[in-house]
Amino acid sequence: MQQFFKSILSIARKYDALGTVAGIIATLPMTMFMLLMQRILPEWQRYALPPERITTELATRAKVAQQMDKPQRIGTALVSHFGYGGNMGALYVPFARKVALPPPLKGAIYGLLVWVGNYLGLLPALKISEAAPQQPLRRNVMMIAAHLIWGTTLGITEDVLERSA
Repeated sequence: MQQFFKSILSIARKYDALGTVAGIIATLPMTMFMLLMQRILPEWQRYALPPERITTELATRAKVAQQMDKPQRIGTALVSHFGYGGNMGALYVPFARKVALPPPLKGAIYGLLVWVGNYLGLLPALKISEAAPQQPLRRNVMMIAAHLIWGTTLGITEDVLERSA
């Protein structure tokens, strides 16, 4: 198993993709946090989390939602969420190189920027989801905290990978 991870890091270094790897890794605690917090929200706020809602909306637009059952939709949402986390991790690297702050703080700021860009910008603009102000406060707090977890983990992980390169 250790050899497997060494191979992944070697490939990531070769293609300058350490941010992508860090973003994928950071998506795991973020996702776990979201799933745990969803359980303690008031019952009327326990509807599908954003990755599933986005996947369902895009599958509907692509006219494939009718062929997807719930496990397929959730599986697709997870793969998409980790892929998006990896892509945002790749975009973190140029940001990290320009900002002179400790990696956890730099990552947390970046996580908040990703939340703002998506939940106040991209998703409403593409009519995939309503803007954050139209969501219940507790759902917004959950998602902001999830992005802080993601960003902090991203910052630390990318720094460790970069220094071990």
